[in-house]
Amino acid sequence: MIVLLKRLRYITVLLSSTTIMLFLYFQNSEMVLTYSSYIFVSEQALCGCHICVADQGNSSWFSERYKPTVPLLLNSTNTDLHANVSMWWKELQDVPNISNYTEVVDQLFPLFPDEEHYSDAGPERCRTCAVVGNSGNLLGSNYGPLIDFHDFVIRINKGPTKGYEKNVGNKTTHRILYPESAVDLDENTHLVFFPFKVLDMQWLISAFTTKNITQTYTEVPSTIKANKDKVMILHPEFIKYVHDNWSEGHGRYPSTGFLTLIFALHICDKVNVFGFGATSDRNWHHYFDETLALFESNIHGADFENKTINWLQQENKIMMYKGWT
Repeated sequence: MIVLLKRLRYITVLLSSTTIMLFLYFQNSEMVLTYSSYIFVSEQALCGCHICVADQGNSSWFSERYKPTVPLLLNSTNTDLHANVSMWWKELQDVPNISNYTEVVDQLFPLFPDEEHYSDAGPERCRTCAVVGNSGNLLGSNYGPLIDFHDFVIRINKGPTKGYEKNVGNKTTHRILYPESAVDLDENTHLVFFPFKVLDMQWLISAFTTKNITQTYTEVPSTIKANKDKVMILHPEFIKYVHDNWSEGHGRYPSTGFLTLIFALHICDKVNVFGFGATSDRNWHHYFDETLALFESNIHGADFENKTINWLQQENKIMMYKGWT
């Protein structure tokens, strides 16, 4: 009887120990699973690309400059400018400012869309963008099919496609413009308007309504063929952000090409750059004419912009295609 009781005690202790061990095991497993799940969620990819532009964890140099919360586009809720932004932006005016900024922007959004056109970001999306400049190094490049393969093809100012399809492609989803660089667009192209002065915004309104503005600091077209439902207007704060964070104060204000490139970093998951820089013989002419472009280093801090673009490539944030000419 005594031996039997001892055996029962031993079995009870063994079962109790086993139960406690199993409880601790499963509790620990749950903790591990929960922790692992947390890691998975916290490290979930920002996009479906192998490397996502907006990932700030792989470059301290990039994360010091990139500000994901900066307003990209004007809309009806963010037109009020911070005092420092307003003061800096209004100093860019080449034409005397006789108009009230608030009155002008109040006319914009009854006329143009008050929404974003690129809000389809997600962990399963890989939005590829081709930023296409106008350098003569595109001639003979045969980049056309590669450029057209991208989801977004962003072209700058007057760069044509007709007659140059083999080297620059024929697809355009976004065209960067301001009054002095205005060209007609097709119905499916977004007009991304870069306002460097209040008069630029007035011209945009006029171009789709009264058509009465034909002069800024130079003669400009009174109207433009474009889809007003696809107009996007860059926020003045974004221009200052690029000047402060990316140009680091070099030059009076950033060049259109540099602004476009940084804009692409904010709306794309992968950015490939074409038609930037000089030709192989160091000439700065457009692919569509032989006129040498002015290298406005003092106005735009072009030397520093080029260095920054090279750093972006070294940090695997962009891929530069430099052409063959």
